[in-house]
Parts: sequence; C-alpha cells; structure tokens
Amino acid sequence: MAGLYGVSTGNLNKAVNRNKERFPEDFMVQLSLEEFNNLKFHFGTSSWGGTRKPPRAFTEQGIAMLSSVLNSQRAIQVNIEIMRTFVKLREIVSTHKDLARKLNELEKKYDGQFQIVFEAIRQLIEIEKKPGRKIGFIARERQTVYWTSGKR
Repeated sequence: MAGLYGVSTGNLNKAVNRNKERFPEDFMVQLSLEEFNNLKFHFGTSSWGGTRKPPRAFTEQGIAMLSSVLNSQRAIQVNIEIMRTFVKLREIVSTHKDLARKLNELEKKYDGQFQIVFEAIRQLIEIEKKPGRKIGFIARERQTVYWTSGKR
C-alpha cells in the first residue's frame, strides 16, 4: 500500500499509528503471529533483515481512509477521486429512482397499452444495475483484504 500511495512503509505505519481511531477493525487488521509466520514461510525472508512485525491488512474502507491520512501527492489525488466517485454514484442512484417513478406513473396512465414497452425498459434498467465480474482480491469475512509488504 505504501508503494501505491508514494510513501515509505515506515511513514504509512506512523500515519496509521497517529490516527488509530480512523482505522476500526473493519478497516484494518494486524496479522496474527501464525498468519505472519505462514506468510514468511510462503515468501521467504532475507538473511539480512526484512519484516520484523506482522504486517497490516487493509479493507477497501481502510485503503480509502489511508488516502486521507497520508500526505503525498498520490494520496491527495486518490482522496479527490474517491469524493468525485461518491458524488457520481449519488447522481446515478437519484437518476434511477426518478426514472423508475416516472415509468410507474406512465404505466398507470396508459393502462397496460404499452406493457411490452414498459417491461423492456425495466429489463434495461435491471441489466444496468447488475454488478460486473469481481477480480483480484481475497474475500475474508465479507471484507476485501489488501496486504502490505511490511518492507521499508
């Protein structure tokens, strides 16, 4: 995560430690010793150092929160894009509600004369609502978990 936000792992950890109240359990967890040892077993450790503490794992919300506590150009840009995305989502939801309400009013007004047309429009709205395929991350306890490397 540090690399993605353009900061060192040490600075990321300092920012998280200074802002613990912003990272509840459903935003971030620290790996247990068993999980950490399993991770080291799979990836190996160097003889000259490497990670000494179990790394943190961030959920989607935790990653978004990181963008607000880190002070790098990349983190600032991510935070701005998150805000813009929320505004866009609100506009989309509002548009769909208005469209559904207008469609219901029209259907009542025309007493089923255009039932086929109304049904086709509803199907188009439902297709647009369906989520795309999920890619890339491990789901754990209904949270998407992103791993940090712990290396500096």
